[in-house]
Amino acid sequence: MLKATDYQPPRLLRNPHLQSVLGSCGLRQRRGLRALSALGATTTEHILDGGNGARLQGWHSTVPGRRPRGTALLLHGWEGSAESGYMRLTAARLLADGLDVFRLNFRDHGDTHHLNEELFHSNRIGEVVHAAVDMVRRLQVRDLVVAGFSLGGNHALRLGLRAADAGLPLRHIAVVCPLVDPAATMDSMERAPQFYDWYFRRKWRSSLVRKRELFPERFGYDDATLAMDMRGLIGWLARQHAGFGTVEEYFESYSIAGDRLAGLAVPASILMAEDDPVIPVEHFRQWRLPATVELELARWGGHCAFVENLAGDGFAERWVADRLGAALPPG
Repeated sequence: MLKATDYQPPRLLRNPHLQSVLGSCGLRQRRGLRALSALGATTTEHILDGGNGARLQGWHSTVPGRRPRGTALLLHGWEGSAESGYMRLTAARLLADGLDVFRLNFRDHGDTHHLNEELFHSNRIGEVVHAAVDMVRRLQVRDLVVAGFSLGGNHALRLGLRAADAGLPLRHIAVVCPLVDPAATMDSMERAPQFYDWYFRRKWRSSLVRKRELFPERFGYDDATLAMDMRGLIGWLARQHAGFGTVEEYFESYSIAGDRLAGLAVPASILMAEDDPVIPVEHFRQWRLPATVELELARWGGHCAFVENLAGDGFAERWVADRLGAALPPG
């Protein structure tokens, strides 16, 4: 079983900013696509019921002629998608270990902006739970495991809090660099190199422009709104489209800081990098976690990267596969 301390990248790859860039680069996307193809897996699209009219897209991958040990649900980060490199590479690793994999797109992520009129925001956990229930029912899943990255890690742990009430057969959760305290992370991003603010704002603005093009009668926001800084734009989303009075209330709505995971009964594993430039490691050292949760800190790794070499191989996807595979019956 891999441990966080096993991650020992070469000196060239110990810079957290280089790590974070490499983790989301096109090279890893292409490697993931080739890895899925090499396994002979078939992948089919599903439009899941998110409840209250919401529709979420997901991709189910399986190896024909094989009975899977279980099914892994993968949740991407903010402005990522089911096709992100880490999602594809993790899916390939899990498929090779005998699992089926379902990669879910959050609302307005990937090419799904047309599926729902209202905008994505981070407190739409209910539709993620509802979609997971629909996926389990459709695919007749008996043993479910979940992995999430960054905001997807936040959602995976919140899904775990609701799993019993939803009737999900959830056996284990493995998350990488989960978003813990959104307000503190916002503060951290404002102090971080401007690259991160530029990267996320560019992707989010493109998403909002796409939404406006699809639903012009619903969304009349102008380019001046889209030109606001990250805090201003999030505050606009919170007040105008998420139903909160302030940005602070919005951040609080999806925080998992403090003792908010005290009721988590599903076993969970968390991998975090001490040098993460987006989510400060102090959030994790001050966290109060139940005995069901194991937190592992790696010295390096950047944000959701943990790249092992210039070829783009990743430690995190191997770590996730280890944790989830160990929770399921052997093949």
